Amino acid sequence: MSASTDLLLAQRDPPSASNVRLALKPAGASRGLLDGAWWPRSRDLLRELPALIDVLDPLWGRITRIAVNPEHWPVVPRKIPVTGHVVKAGWFKAEQDPHKLLVLSYGTGRWDLLVIPPQTSAAAAARLMAAASDPAGLALTASALIAGDEALHGASAANRLRDFEEAWAHEGGTSLAHAAVPARPDRLLVGM
Repeated sequence: MSASTDLLLAQRDPPSASNVRLALKPAGASRGLLDGAWWPRSRDLLRELPALIDVLDPLWGRITRIAVNPEHWPVVPRKIPVTGHVVKAGWFKAEQDPHKLLVLSYGTGRWDLLVIPPQTSAAAAARLMAAASDPAGLALTASALIAGDEALHGASAANRLRDFEEAWAHEGGTSLAHAAVPARPDRLLVGM
């Protein structure tokens, strides 16, 4: 059984990359199409991936490779330095869902994470993270999950909430992300 927790990682440059926003299916859950969701703060793999790997290495074994669809990543470096090792990166245009990150651990396994676009509102990200990490959830692709959420809740409403949160945080308030994500003891929620 996993516990809901906030994980503040060692400060990196820039400091905004220090919180990892991640939700994973519980250990032993049926695989399905997705093993969880990751909500990066930007589309910069060199900036975002080290903190994610710091969380995943102890859970899944040393992560050695990742693969993305370059549609949403402006730069896909071949090698990404992380704590204690280097992760090799690759890309697939037609073969990989543009909203999915493929994670490989040599000799241990493969995991597929929904990548929630950085500009997504906290409410929409919470719904997507819950859906992607639900062991009893629907077997949907990453893009189908995002499209379904936008169809049900509308992208414009999500953007209005994001604008409100950014203004609130800029004026000294606290992010609403913590309130938007219900604590579920059967899933690992990190950095919300």
